[in-house]
Amino acid sequence: MDHGDVRTSVPNLYGDWVQKFGSLWSGHIQVAQGKLGKAITKVEMPPQALTDVPIVHVALDSWEAAVKLFQSDPGLEYDFLADYTAIDESPRVPRFEIVLNLFSTRHHARVRLKTSVEENQEAPTLISLWPGANWAEREIWDMFGIAFKGHPDLRRILMDQRWKGHPLRKDYPLRGYQFFPTPETIDPKLLES
Repeated sequence: MDHGDVRTSVPNLYGDWVQKFGSLWSGHIQVAQGKLGKAITKVEMPPQALTDVPIVHVALDSWEAAVKLFQSDPGLEYDFLADYTAIDESPRVPRFEIVLNLFSTRHHARVRLKTSVEENQEAPTLISLWPGANWAEREIWDMFGIAFKGHPDLRRILMDQRWKGHPLRKDYPLRGYQFFPTPETIDPKLLES
């Protein structure tokens, strides 16, 4: 077996995902394309694309509707938000991609949704769909500077509140250390239950 190409199936504990989920994924993508139409800008399916799960690219203005469809549409039900992050694709325009990795507890299958965001453009918050998205969106804002419209408390979560810049941007200096001689002041309101 040739393991030089990532599209080459590699035996693992869970079996070949394409063989196991290929027809399920194709059906799910057809359902999504039928309901979202041109809002889906591109689909990458394994093994034709260099990916382990389907990647569905969605226009930003349809992002929340697409995520809701994958989350709650009968038959799809990708109800578990496994990961929520971003990628800086600079110098490409639009610069950023927001990435959701979803899991279906009903089908035991995974799918990845992506949308592109330009510099200084806001993405809609997904807190109404997953309350836990609150923390992930704060992390994305903290690390990449992508703001989320409708987020109730968009502030730093990992870096000190005094930190300047967003460390996971490609233009952030590799040695962009910032030192603070005193600990960060704690807002007393944050200690209230």
